[in-house]
Amino acid sequence: MLKRAESAENLDLFVNARQQFERALTWIDGIKVGIIDYLINPKRTMHVRFPVHMDDGSIRTFHGFRVLHNRVRGPGKGGIRYHPDVTSAEVAALAAFMTWKTAVVDIPFGGGKGGVVCNPKELSRDELRRITRRFVAELGDAIGPHTDVPAPDMYTDQQTMAWIYDTFDLMHPGKNNLAVVTGKPLDIGGSVGRDEATARGGLFATEQLLKLGVIPDMQELAGARVAIQGYGNAGSTAARLFHAEGARIVAVSDSRGGISNDDGLDPEQILAHKNESGSVVGFSEATNISNDELLAYDCDILIPAALECQIRADNANDVRAKLIVELANGPLTTMADDILQERGVVVLPDIVANAGGVVVSYFEWVQNLENQRWDLDKVDNRLKKKMNHAVDNTVERWNALKERSEEGADGGGSHPTLRDAALVMAIERIATVVLQRDIWP
Repeated sequence: MLKRAESAENLDLFVNARQQFERALTWIDGIKVGIIDYLINPKRTMHVRFPVHMDDGSIRTFHGFRVLHNRVRGPGKGGIRYHPDVTSAEVAALAAFMTWKTAVVDIPFGGGKGGVVCNPKELSRDELRRITRRFVAELGDAIGPHTDVPAPDMYTDQQTMAWIYDTFDLMHPGKNNLAVVTGKPLDIGGSVGRDEATARGGLFATEQLLKLGVIPDMQELAGARVAIQGYGNAGSTAARLFHAEGARIVAVSDSRGGISNDDGLDPEQILAHKNESGSVVGFSEATNISNDELLAYDCDILIPAALECQIRADNANDVRAKLIVELANGPLTTMADDILQERGVVVLPDIVANAGGVVVSYFEWVQNLENQRWDLDKVDNRLKKKMNHAVDNTVERWNALKERSEEGADGGGSHPTLRDAALVMAIERIATVVLQRDIWP
């Protein structure tokens, strides 16, 4: 197993994912070593290279990945991202996060993730369409409604999912193929509530955590000062939803920088400004700040909703929030986790906080398979029930682990975090199913 480097912090997302997994294992008794190796490593990693005609008449070769981490509890589930820096290791780590996430919220999926190395900002719509269709053709039967089900991720959207569905459907005529992908447009089998699901799930999870008294002197969102890193779909939607519940949005940022106003910011006005100017920076009713300043802003709740490894050993001591809600995947490194725990900062981990997206994706999958259409109230009520249940179970397990720690029964002298509790619960659920299904032959 990998050991944490003592001299320097490793910002590789896959390394941090393994470290989180290994730390959780110290709280689990009696798990077989062979199952541990099976659970941490991906079941399958596909690398594909394919040529695409570009608008200028040239031909470019693109590199894509699809990692199926685990499908013991059901089909693989996870997004496809388009980014110039995406790597197979990053995709493998994100696929592992999806395995733990689907187990924590107790839906019948495993974990998967995909990506294509490209810069969507430099590509036309037609080029993105050709890349998507060729990528799906190369994956072939590696994806499917009962095998591995993609979804939107970084720089992919409903239109991308529509292209994926159409390509797969043409390759598999005569079947109900709607469930091959989630996050589709409503007119071709998408679910209401999917666009807001990650942020709304994060809202429900945060509210439930506060109701359980995890954060002293903060039992509700009303009046809480909130800072949000990342103002894309998840971040901007979270700003609007948290604001609607009485929270005061005091700082937000995007890739170009941030803004702040201690009196509170209007999320809708900020989004309108960003849509017009391309960034939140320069909003007239705020002061410009850097992303580093946002992470260190004086607030009650900090919501990282951008990229991975944003809070690290070199800036974790600057965080002034009481609670961090991880809407992004892997925004904290393992060393940052340790520092924040020592300082008493509570972290609601990504595999709980941002699980709303995969929960509503599951709802879409069910609707597609059963040829149903649910209304928004049904989707939101079921989402809230799932998120509240996941938080309740995580906090209950966390309290049980703390009792073990106080009795000296921890694994290595550490104190448990909410992340430890969520991972322990996920690992135990998956290991139980492995043994119940038995190993054949």
